[in-house]
Amino acid sequence: MSDHHSVTDIEKDFASRADSNDLPVIPGDKHGWLSHPLAKSLLSWGVEERGIFPVPEQERTDTQFYKIFFVWFSMNFNILSFSAGTLGPIAFGLGLRDSCLVILFFNLLACALPAYLNTWGPRTGMRQMIQSRYSFGYFGIIIPAILNLIGLCGFNILNGILGGQALASVTNNMSWNVGIVIIYIIALLISFMGYRVLNWYERVAWFPVLIAFLVALGVGGKNLYNAQPAEPATSATILSFASVIAGFVITYSAMASDFTMYYDPTVSQHGYQDQNLLVCVSGVHRAYPFAINPQIPLQCLGAAAVLASPNVPSWTEGYGTEGNVGGLLEAMLSPVGNFGKFLTVLLSLSVTGNIACTLYSICFNFQVAVPAMSKVPRYVFSIVGTAIALPLSIVGAHKFYATLTNFLSLIGYWASAYGAILIIEHHYFRNNDFSTYDHAIWNVPRRLPWGAAAIGSGILSFGLIIPCMNQLWFEGPIGITSGDVGFEVAFPLAAVLYFPLRKLELKYQNTL
Repeated sequence: MSDHHSVTDIEKDFASRADSNDLPVIPGDKHGWLSHPLAKSLLSWGVEERGIFPVPEQERTDTQFYKIFFVWFSMNFNILSFSAGTLGPIAFGLGLRDSCLVILFFNLLACALPAYLNTWGPRTGMRQMIQSRYSFGYFGIIIPAILNLIGLCGFNILNGILGGQALASVTNNMSWNVGIVIIYIIALLISFMGYRVLNWYERVAWFPVLIAFLVALGVGGKNLYNAQPAEPATSATILSFASVIAGFVITYSAMASDFTMYYDPTVSQHGYQDQNLLVCVSGVHRAYPFAINPQIPLQCLGAAAVLASPNVPSWTEGYGTEGNVGGLLEAMLSPVGNFGKFLTVLLSLSVTGNIACTLYSICFNFQVAVPAMSKVPRYVFSIVGTAIALPLSIVGAHKFYATLTNFLSLIGYWASAYGAILIIEHHYFRNNDFSTYDHAIWNVPRRLPWGAAAIGSGILSFGLIIPCMNQLWFEGPIGITSGDVGFEVAFPLAAVLYFPLRKLELKYQNTL
């Protein structure tokens, strides 16, 4: 079977008839979106139209499994990962050793959940939030979808700020705002096109970024040994930084299968495993190391660079008083002159891969949060997502570190509880049987779970999560002494609560 038989099969069928009146009407296309001349033209150019409608098994034929590795690799191989590492020393006062140990172990822990959920896409043919309807129900999933929209927009804001800073640092004639706008335009074009262009871009986007970081390490590496000694770490600072690192990764759970629903489901899990062993350090699941391979070294490099910057005048000037990560990287590359400026531009563009993927997932969350929007073509919401995040990036550009720390710490709580609920539903109540995700009922509210058990267990879990928080804006009685352990508590507590609540829900739902 051809490797190119994937989402493009149906799009090519549309495109081949784009100039005729023989276009098929997709489910939910009651208003004839595809019959519009503009829609026909977009399909003929290869734009992906499909939104949240599940992919039938006969259309899940893509066997180029290596592509999903590069999607996650490029998404995380950027200057946001670098900046997240700087939070250990800057926000929590940790030294290099403690920062790197937290980065290593909590990335390993937190990435397991989204990596596992990533493997569900080929088996169900569903976007992540549509799979979640089989736990949260048709209306209950609206709450996680809204939370996920907030998280995805937040990531785009952070990436936009960083990319704009880095791009503007190359020349004195460009403001941060102009740089941010350029970054968003590029990312919008990629996400607007959809699956095929997105996969192509992610396969090539990481390489110039790798070159830039290697050069930065080569010319500035000798200064990384001059880090200032730090105060002894406490459990509170260790665990609070850990919650930031976990929040960076675990929230991918709510978008994990958005990129894998077109893959061939007939390959065994062992087959997926072997495929990954060629390119990854772990064979547990085919996407397990997506957050580890690029993220761990970049976050450690960020911690080392920001600790060394007070001893290097050019780095101090580039970093400034507002935490200009782009300026710091430009200063690290300055010894190679104009080539360093060129590499800084490449680093600024590294965030476009993450923004494009996030905009892609934003489309589906809009359609789940407001089900009537499922009739609107997917690519429309790429524009909506950009229109929301772009002005907020400009407004928040000068408050980057406060925004980053608060945001990453907060979003990990709900995502941890969400993942636990999905795991328990699938392995216990559905007996690990993907055939129970019946395509015939994905948009039939009365045949899906009520969602009361999922929403109830998620809300009730915050009864203990809140006392375990340790944020700049709130310190719980447990978190103030132990450090922030909210996301660690959220997963087991939501899982334990979901058992009895789901049994009760099934008892009453089956009797009606």
